[in-house]
Amino acid sequence: MQLDRKREEFEKRGINVAALSFDPVAVLDNFAQRTGVKITLLSDPQSEVIRAFGILNETVAKDHQFYGIPNPGDYLIDENGVVKAKFFQEKYTDRYTAGQILVRTLGVDSGAKQTQTETDHLTVTSSASDDILRGGNRLSLVLEFDLKDKMHVYAPGVQGYIPVEWTMEEVEGITNYPAAYPESEMLHLPAISETVAVYQGGFRVVRDVMVGQSKEIQHLLNAQGELLVKGSLRYQACDDKVCYLPKTIPLEWTFRFEEHDRTRAPEEIRRKAGGE
Repeated sequence: MQLDRKREEFEKRGINVAALSFDPVAVLDNFAQRTGVKITLLSDPQSEVIRAFGILNETVAKDHQFYGIPNPGDYLIDENGVVKAKFFQEKYTDRYTAGQILVRTLGVDSGAKQTQTETDHLTVTSSASDDILRGGNRLSLVLEFDLKDKMHVYAPGVQGYIPVEWTMEEVEGITNYPAAYPESEMLHLPAISETVAVYQGGFRVVRDVMVGQSKEIQHLLNAQGELLVKGSLRYQACDDKVCYLPKTIPLEWTFRFEEHDRTRAPEEIRRKAGGE
């Protein structure tokens, strides 16, 4: 479902989207009609492609109904059939979202909601790779900076100055990953005869978060079933004459949380034990 929601965003960039399953055609057809998904669904009932890619789930017994199922993940494949990137988690219940792939790997806007904050020194636009989440989803949060004329902020790691610092609220049920900052530039400050690492103009910072399974984050959902994720941005801006007082901006992202679709296909078309 999440992959289908981002289908048009991929197609705008010339990327076709398809999902491969060991389920027979009848099961996939039933799923497509029930959910209305429009991505191409490919059936691999003998798990030939699954084995070729080396992603067969070896923990399932050969006489089990689910033998032949793959370890879930995503591949980004170019027009020559070359795998350019792959996205797999250690636990089968954890998944990268399609939006995360758009934002983190392709470096594009996923089309999700944006929130803009303007100060005397800069404008920061916050967004996320996805608006709707499920348990185990790993997604990306994004901050886009647009500094005003002649302004600069200090890059992480500088000594003697207050750098840009994006922190996330630590709560049970959500895993925060480190922020990925772009390469900075070295700026010479004639007034104090120093050269320091800074950002000027516009730059982008991305960081991943992963939400726990449904039972692990129920305490974080509001009455509308929404998940609120909070953080803050601290920075000190300077121009060619003045260094201004440090400033902290509160950050918030709101997601709609939905349960996984666990509806089974009609019994008469399901796979039987042994993969029949």
